[in-house]
Amino acid sequence: MSTPRTAEARELSDRTGAPGESWASHVSRTTLEWVHGHQDSFRLPDDVLAPHTSVNRTLKPLGELAQLTFSIRERSSPGSQRHRRASALLDFAWEQTGQGRLFLELLRGEPFTTYPLEIYAPFAAADLRHAGFEELAATVCGTHGWARLEQEPNRRLGVLNSERRVGFPPFGKPSAALARTWLGGLPEPWTFERTAGYGLTHVVFHLTDWGNAPHRMPAELDTYLATWLPAWLDTCLEAEQWDLSCELLAVAACVPDDASYSSLARSIEAGWARIAAVQDAAGGFPEAGVGRPQEPPRDFANCYHSTLVGAFAATLADVRPAAVRGGVT
Repeated sequence: MSTPRTAEARELSDRTGAPGESWASHVSRTTLEWVHGHQDSFRLPDDVLAPHTSVNRTLKPLGELAQLTFSIRERSSPGSQRHRRASALLDFAWEQTGQGRLFLELLRGEPFTTYPLEIYAPFAAADLRHAGFEELAATVCGTHGWARLEQEPNRRLGVLNSERRVGFPPFGKPSAALARTWLGGLPEPWTFERTAGYGLTHVVFHLTDWGNAPHRMPAELDTYLATWLPAWLDTCLEAEQWDLSCELLAVAACVPDDASYSSLARSIEAGWARIAAVQDAAGGFPEAGVGRPQEPPRDFANCYHSTLVGAFAATLADVRPAAVRGGVT
């Protein structure tokens, strides 16, 4: 099992200043502070709608900020520092969209592109809505062309969940999309690799509404994940795939059965200790490769996704009932 080196753990303990704080609680707190400190880097450029502007560098980070801070807010106690931070970041993201006007412009320009609806969905779930966008989106989503969009199965699960969150009739059944995914087939565990790993984590996120509805996960997936997550997580941590490791830790926190979660508890705690050990003083960490000659720069582009996912996953772990986490030291 991968664990942080003793010196790393001692250094971390010295700088937290929070006796009795779990690794997950520490990572949840410090990563969210990093995201808050880098809020301005999520701002959209004035030319966000221009053809030359990269969606992956502008709307994608903002959409991830909205989705993950919404989930963090939902899983945090009202009035807590975490709840206030997540709420402020979600409000900031909504402001960046012009209170939803941007989504209407995006949909007018590309009516059969799904990402405007997918990015809009967490705002709608937070009751931040734009009537004009929803009116046009309802028309588009009711067409035969929309129902027959060709997509990867896990992406289709995401669109179905987005439709549900906005309040539109779904154009298909999640069970049919799930059956076509890598995870839905309960594959041989040794076929796990990076692409499959990211696919399975997003299948779980879409099925469980990003950790807000773990009861929607089928029982056979709960059992399968409880069996194989420790090995996959250990492999990713050993390979210094910090971003994917955090996504797997989020998946672990989504398993609905308390007994399954308890069986994962020691792997989860060791994983959070390892993630905490690679954080910098501000709380951030890159997606992969710490300590190697080719380690990427610790700048926003290389750290925002892994650090944001770390905040999301650590919050899910931190709010599991203490009785379920019992016995972990």
